Amino acid sequence: MEEKRTELSELGEFGLIDKLAKSIELKNESSVLGIGDDAAVIDREEEFGLLSTDMLVEGIHFDLSYCPLPHLGYKAIAVNVSDIAAMNGNPEQVTVSLALSNRFSVEAVDALFDGMRAAASDYNVDIVGGDTTASQSGLVISISVLGKAAKDKVVYRKGAGANDILCATGDLGAAFIGLQVLEREKQTFLANPDMQPQLDKYQYIVQRQLKPSARMDIVHELAELDIVPTSMMDISDGLASEVFHLSKNSGVGFAIYEDQLPIDKQTYDTAVEFNLDPITAVLNGGEDYELLFTIKQEDHAKLDKHRDIHFIGHAQALEKGNLLMTKNGNQVPLKAQGWDHLG
Repeated sequence: MEEKRTELSELGEFGLIDKLAKSIELKNESSVLGIGDDAAVIDREEEFGLLSTDMLVEGIHFDLSYCPLPHLGYKAIAVNVSDIAAMNGNPEQVTVSLALSNRFSVEAVDALFDGMRAAASDYNVDIVGGDTTASQSGLVISISVLGKAAKDKVVYRKGAGANDILCATGDLGAAFIGLQVLEREKQTFLANPDMQPQLDKYQYIVQRQLKPSARMDIVHELAELDIVPTSMMDISDGLASEVFHLSKNSGVGFAIYEDQLPIDKQTYDTAVEFNLDPITAVLNGGEDYELLFTIKQEDHAKLDKHRDIHFIGHAQALEKGNLLMTKNGNQVPLKAQGWDHLG
């Protein structure tokens, strides 16, 4: 009898993670939390250790025809630091593993590390080791980051309660629209190599795609204001997808308001230029690496005047579902079509 074969695309990235997680049993008392959040949580007695790892694969996560190696190195560190920020923690060490094909020179690897060193300096982390090996299919970067959080300050994807306020930092959709610009310029160049890229008017959104920032500044500000979010994660796969993650883990639904979604004018204008709906870019674009978190109602006043934290919705009973409240007053069920690398 032929053994049943299930395609990875049937489960998708998150379905595969869920399936694998169910088969793993934690045996060490120090393993407080394993798979299922932005970082694993490890008991170090006086505090929690945080551990996260991420992989960037050429042709899947980046295209070297328009992604400078120093920017890629910076991004590789930043997206991992973002996972520690999402736990309300502080990063301390990273390891860097590379798989390299023979088309990469020593100078190219050094350019990649220039970006990594810059990010390590910006986020006050130490590069403490890693691994290198050969690759037959281009560049693969794997980063692991180790951080820490006080036991009463660590924040999970679970924990949001009914009527908590849903907040997002920065602005959303920029990285996705920046990617559209880069892809268009690549196609223009391939059609006519004499054409120079026209990126001047798109600098902000292109930067958001090529060299995103981890929002450790927000983590520090929340600490100064004595605010511990009730739940939190970073926005790497699109806002809608992340809202569903918080909903699933916290056992609540969310109502988000279209007219409260933070979108930069350059993102909005460029989306319109590309005949894309800006709100769809916000909901389903990826790689913004902003923070999505919930706070208790009583903490609202502490953040009311913050220029870079936006109140985009609120938690509600799970049976009400996850809803988008449109500008014209309609309630639309939220749909998540974010990044699924196995889909």
